Amino acid sequence: MSGTILITGGGSRRGIGRATALRFAALGYAVGVLDLDADAAAETARAASGAGSPAVFAAHADVTDQTSVAAAVRTAEATLPPVTVLANIAGITSPTRFADITLAEWERVFAVNVRGTFLVTQAVLPGMRARGYGRVVNLSSVSAQRGGGVFGASHYSASKAAILGLTRSLARELDKEGITVNAVAPSMVDTDITGGALTEDRKAELAGTTLVGRLATAADVAGVIAFLASPDAAYLTGATIDVNGGSHLH
Repeated sequence: MSGTILITGGGSRRGIGRATALRFAALGYAVGVLDLDADAAAETARAASGAGSPAVFAAHADVTDQTSVAAAVRTAEATLPPVTVLANIAGITSPTRFADITLAEWERVFAVNVRGTFLVTQAVLPGMRARGYGRVVNLSSVSAQRGGGVFGASHYSASKAAILGLTRSLARELDKEGITVNAVAPSMVDTDITGGALTEDRKAELAGTTLVGRLATAADVAGVIAFLASPDAAYLTGATIDVNGGSHLH
């Protein structure tokens, strides 16, 4: 089933959001891209159009700000066909050790990762509920399950664990409404989010901890998001899909 996918954090050139936009464009979805960087969002939208999307939309949106989110979602809904899939991908991380985390840094990580997911989902859900159909996919992390140890530190792990709790509770709350809510928990993905903070030797070390012998790509994660939006995943809700190459088995 196609329709429209709305993606937050879709501006990064090597990010999961852009890979997701291109994957869904190839599947025939209209694609809406929200990002703090309006120019980057527009670039992703143009790429999605070139990849086969029948309609695209891009806008600046600060996912931590309710007014910004409401305006962006409202305009996207007026521009594109009804939103059938929401991918909450916007997020930030930091390797700061616990004793050195400032309150401002702690709150910033939670604002983007948790408040952002809450605000955008709350803005999109009324339309999905009115139509009796929707797919919400939230981006968590292996750090939520193993307590960090890859790149993000305790505040990142805690925020991504909150995403898992939100995913499960919302899946229960939307019982029998035709809307599924699932989470994807990648391990280290070779994207721009680490900002070049990892050396090639460290990347090779992390790749060696997987059973498949490499780091994940953004396309690996986008493929799982596409699966969760497909009819094949209609019986999955409240689930967490691990995308970690076997680095964390539980």
